[in-house]
Amino acid sequence: MSLRQWWRDLAMGVRFAFAGGREGWVRALLTAVGVGLGVALLLLTTALPSAVAVRHQREADRTDITYSDKIIPKAADTLLVASSGTTFRDTDIRGRELEPEGPKAPLPPGVGKFPAVGEMVVSPALKELLESSDGKLLRARLPQRIVGTIGESGLIGSAELAYYRGAEGLAAQGITGGRITRIDRFGNPSPVQERTDPVLVLLVLVVFVVLLMPVAVFITAAVRFGGERRDRRLAALRLVGADGRSTRRIAAGEALAGAVLGLVLGTGFFLIARQVAGSVEVFGESVFPSYLDPSPLLALLVGLAVPAAAVLVTLLALRGVVIEPLGVVRTAKPSRRRLWWRLLLPLAGLGMLYPMVGQGRDGGDFNQYLVTGGVVLLLVGVTALLPWIVEAVVARLGAGGVSWQLAVRRLQLSSGTAARMVNGIAVAVAGAIALQMLFAGVEGDYSEDTGYDVSRAQMQVSVPEGKTLAATARQLAATKGVQDVYAFDEGYANDGQGDDAHFGRVTVADCRSLRQVAELPSCHDGDVFASHVAPDADGSGQHNADGESGVAAKPGKTLYFDTSEDPAKPTSVTWTLPKTLKQARSIPDPTGYRRGGILVTPGAFSAKAAAGVRGEIYVHLDESMPDAREYVRNTAARIDPLEEPMTWVSVKRNDRFDTIRTGLFMGAVCVLALIGASLLVSQLEQLRERKKLLSALVAFGTRRRTLSLSVLWQTAIPIVLGLLLALAVGLALGVVLLRMTGTAVRVDWPSVLSMTGAGAAVVLVVTLLSLPPLLRLMRPDGLRTE
Repeated sequence: MSLRQWWRDLAMGVRFAFAGGREGWVRALLTAVGVGLGVALLLLTTALPSAVAVRHQREADRTDITYSDKIIPKAADTLLVASSGTTFRDTDIRGRELEPEGPKAPLPPGVGKFPAVGEMVVSPALKELLESSDGKLLRARLPQRIVGTIGESGLIGSAELAYYRGAEGLAAQGITGGRITRIDRFGNPSPVQERTDPVLVLLVLVVFVVLLMPVAVFITAAVRFGGERRDRRLAALRLVGADGRSTRRIAAGEALAGAVLGLVLGTGFFLIARQVAGSVEVFGESVFPSYLDPSPLLALLVGLAVPAAAVLVTLLALRGVVIEPLGVVRTAKPSRRRLWWRLLLPLAGLGMLYPMVGQGRDGGDFNQYLVTGGVVLLLVGVTALLPWIVEAVVARLGAGGVSWQLAVRRLQLSSGTAARMVNGIAVAVAGAIALQMLFAGVEGDYSEDTGYDVSRAQMQVSVPEGKTLAATARQLAATKGVQDVYAFDEGYANDGQGDDAHFGRVTVADCRSLRQVAELPSCHDGDVFASHVAPDADGSGQHNADGESGVAAKPGKTLYFDTSEDPAKPTSVTWTLPKTLKQARSIPDPTGYRRGGILVTPGAFSAKAAAGVRGEIYVHLDESMPDAREYVRNTAARIDPLEEPMTWVSVKRNDRFDTIRTGLFMGAVCVLALIGASLLVSQLEQLRERKKLLSALVAFGTRRRTLSLSVLWQTAIPIVLGLLLALAVGLALGVVLLRMTGTAVRVDWPSVLSMTGAGAAVVLVVTLLSLPPLLRLMRPDGLRTE
């Protein structure tokens, strides 16, 4: 067969798609919409690496606080930068105070002019928030006049909250390289390359495969819309003299036309989604539209692969169909599907993953090709097994009500169509179950217990230099939403000046606060206690090296406190332990730490030694009051604009792990939206093809309720079988992935069942949305024809 003949037949199919009247246009449009939705998501996926790279580059370009011990000397091109970021309702706000030291001081990216003292430039999202009623509390913390906005080049996302404000006198507060630093350019001069974690790389790889597989399944299903009507047209072609091979190539041409039109629509959908992405925030992450530029090579691959897949899928689908001049042999009993080759796909996938079982993170990076191939084959195995399972089960279904019999008979005649509709859901659910198991299994490796007792305190405020502990504690105690405060001055003292000196911890607080850290026999202002760390219940103890085993607390002993700010020029003051020294037993403090050493009430502590301790205040909030944390942050900002209170959490997770999980959720939302839209289009196409049949049944007296129930049964039976198969394959894949990471196998049943329920919910919503068109189609006048 010559290439010219191929092109001629394909071109004829394209003409049939657009010149077949209303029916041809409707089918081509439905195919294009289904393909276009998949193409749009594929283009968004190909743009993700670019978006991540641009975000990282923007973050690197604006780096200023590098925590370096090296201090750059003051010059005409230097700039003092102080970190003044804050948090508003669990959303981080990036903040910097800027003080140029010369005319050539570098401007931050996205900023055209330095703000003066009392002025600030803010991101568009922060400006909108500050000008809204919701930002009233935050405005009290950021009262400076807004004189401009930060450009796109200085932000990592359209919804990022950030600001720069003018400052003066930063050098007098001390250039530490952490809180306040001097720079001559923005950007990290010596970036550190972090070692990649093999398990995190595996997570990213599996996430991409799991999210893209349902897209590919739906694209292959979309190119087969309107199969029954198409087959009747092909029979007419055979009647006028076309042979079987030409007929199949013409059918492939029709699918090609829909796929090409789908590429056009998909590009339009992508451009719309790209623009919308700049105005939305998903799970705390946002991007600018310019970030979402697909890789040219990957976009070209999508543009070539989709039409090629349309042609290939159509030719394969028609290979088992006999097209004769008098009709398509589809109403006869089809040949029974074979099982053996369908089992080979998941078995081959398991075989590719098996060599990496037990590798863990200590065995180096996982083989990306084996991981990708193994996961793909397992998920493709779902699409191969489901038609066989649906056919085998519905063949054994029989007695029941009229609606049940109508549904079962329809499934027995065309179980493949029903399976194709459910394939995407099954693949998505199977992949989601496996990922949930993997995330739940390795979460403990990327989470740690902070030890904070959040029932006793929820925030911690450091007392800035120049402020007293008592005055700061009074301001916080008077803050709205604060139930109690526990204030401590903490530091270390030594018992000598030589190399044999021992260090011990000294805590200064009132009696009420000291009872949060130790069991006291009695306490009055002026008392001093020697606190001992008692063994734990198991006898192991939690021995405090800088407490009990440090300074020997004896009455009359002289202690030395270092009060110097320059380590090269040490200065110290002395304080003598009183003759009446009480004993105390240490208990876990609100931070979960058992502190030994010396506990002192304010009346017994030397005012000269106060420079050797640093104040920390633990704040107990009234959790029933909205925005209690925001009131505390506002008070802390009035005390010191550069001091951000720390909010306690009981469990802290790895940032990269959380980012990957957030990416999974964002991708899952997009995939579920695609699943729902594609299923709805497919369902409407199925109903359109059965218009005359439904009208005939209604004309003969069949109740609409019976027909509606039959449609529900036709959806419910395949989806139940698909979800059961997805559950089995997802659990198997999850177990293998956990074994690969060296993690104990544990099934998080609530998450597994929630993923299964989410898939069922999508199908239920699509079915309900298809009922109104179904009712309109069930009219006797649908039998009219021209």
